Amino acid sequence: MNATTILRIIIIVYTAIFAVYWIKDCVAHKEEFTGKKVIPLFIIGAITNFLDTLGIGSFATTQAGFKFTKSSPDETMPGTLNIGDAIPVVTEFVLFLTLIEMDTLTLVLLIISAVIGSYIGAGIVSKMPVKQIRIALGAALIALAIIMGCRLLSFGPFGAVGTATGLTGIKLVIGIVVNFFLGAFMTIGVGLYAPCMAMIGALGMNIQAAFPVMMGSCAFLMPACGIKFIKEGKYDRKASVLLTVGGVIGVLIAYFLVKSMPMTVLTWVVIVVMIYTAITFFRDASKG
Repeated sequence: MNATTILRIIIIVYTAIFAVYWIKDCVAHKEEFTGKKVIPLFIIGAITNFLDTLGIGSFATTQAGFKFTKSSPDETMPGTLNIGDAIPVVTEFVLFLTLIEMDTLTLVLLIISAVIGSYIGAGIVSKMPVKQIRIALGAALIALAIIMGCRLLSFGPFGAVGTATGLTGIKLVIGIVVNFFLGAFMTIGVGLYAPCMAMIGALGMNIQAAFPVMMGSCAFLMPACGIKFIKEGKYDRKASVLLTVGGVIGVLIAYFLVKSMPMTVLTWVVIVVMIYTAITFFRDASKG
C-alpha cells in the first residue's frame, strides 16, 4: 500500500467520524429542515467551493452569499462555514492528491506542520495584531505575484517557473515553518490557500504541488473544528447540508477544469488569485 492510498484512507475515516456526529445532530433537529432558501444555499455552496478549488477560498464568498440572500444568521456563520465546507475540502484533497506526483515526505511534513500550527501556534499568533498580519501577508502576496509573473515572462533575474515536486534541506525547513504559521493564522481568520500557493511558487516547486498541500492542510483541520461546533449546536444545520451538497458538485467541476488547464494558464490564474487575496487582506486590515 503506497503513501497516497494511506493518506486517502486516513482522511476518509477521519471525515466519516465527523459525518456521524453531524448526521446524528441533524436527525435530532430535523424540524429545522424547511423548504425555505434551499436553492440559494445550494447555489452558494456550488459557486463558493468551485472558487475554493481554484485557490480563492470559500469563507468570504460564502459570507457574502449569505448576506445577499439573507439565508443564514450571522451568529451561526462560523460554525456553518466550517461544517458545511468540511466535506467539499476533503473531496478536494482526495481528488488533487494525485494531480501531481509529489514527494510524499514533503507533502506529509507540510500538512503535519499546518495541523500542529493550528493547535500550538494559535497561542502565538493570537497575541499578534491581526491588522499587521494581514498587511504583511498582502504585501508578500503582491511581491511574490510579481516575481511569478516575471518568471512566466522570462523577465529579469528570476529564472524559469519552478518544476520541483519536493523540497530538501533549507527549503524544506522553510516550507515547514511557513506552513506552521499559515495553519496558525487560520485560527484567527486568515486563509491558508493563497499564501500556501505563494510559498510553493517561491520555493521553486511546480505550482500544481500547491493544491494537495493547501487542501490537505485544511482537510485535516476542518472536521475537528466542525465537531466542536456540532457539539455546541452553534451552526445552521440546513445551510450546512446544502453547502456540502452544492459544494461537492462545485469541487468536481473545478477539478476537471484545473486538471485540464495548461501549466502557464494555471500559473496566471494563481497570480490573479494571489493579487485578489492581497487586496482582501488590505481591505480587511483597513477595517481594523
